[in-house]
Amino acid sequence: MVKRYFIEIAYNGTKFHGWQVQPGSISIQSSVEDVLTQLNSQEKISVVGCGRTDAGVHANSYFFHVDLPFLCDDLLISKMNKMLPNDIVAIGFEEVSPEKHARFDAKWRTYRYFIHTKKDPFKSELSWFVSRPLNIDLMNEAASLLIGKQDFASFAKLHSDVKNTICEITHAQWEIKNDTLVFEICANRFLRNMVRAIVGTLLEVGQNKMSASEFKKVIAQQDRQAAALSVPAHGLFLWKIVY
Repeated sequence: MVKRYFIEIAYNGTKFHGWQVQPGSISIQSSVEDVLTQLNSQEKISVVGCGRTDAGVHANSYFFHVDLPFLCDDLLISKMNKMLPNDIVAIGFEEVSPEKHARFDAKWRTYRYFIHTKKDPFKSELSWFVSRPLNIDLMNEAASLLIGKQDFASFAKLHSDVKNTICEITHAQWEIKNDTLVFEICANRFLRNMVRAIVGTLLEVGQNKMSASEFKKVIAQQDRQAAALSVPAHGLFLWKIVY
């Protein structure tokens, strides 16, 4: 009897071309589907993820749903971990109703972007090195202007296929711990490249190249060219999904 499961994974996205299957490229989705297909005696298994992460982006917690004709249990999770690349780990599972959808039923998503301010070879894949001085107070003043339901077209990847660019952000804040800066942002949805474009623009504020009032104008312009360049992918983590 086929049952639907939510399976939680985490991954280091450095060597992958994002979550979604792409011809001729290694993706997180294809790696997971290959393992589940092998465990199902070669009958193709397809999964549906909670969203897309771009090439080089990581996930602390990522959910996908899958309809399996066999039992999902702790032994299956153990088998998956033996077969998955070292960059991907299966964390756990939950049986859900056949209508439950990993992407459309997600209520809130949280991302974190990591920046280290002291050169560190052990962080180079998981955090972006920025040596320039940054004013965290100014960056948080600007970040507070993101809160609420607004049109975030200024931070959206151009020529994407989304029908609208309105998102509701509930939290956006920088914290500093030792030599590491962490930007955490939570919203009901995110546009492609949105977090990296927001971080890049907030760094302009932190370097006194842009004021908080000018940052507010960037949001209002709804023009990607008004915002700064996107920061590199390797500092970005999908951190948490709330259903």
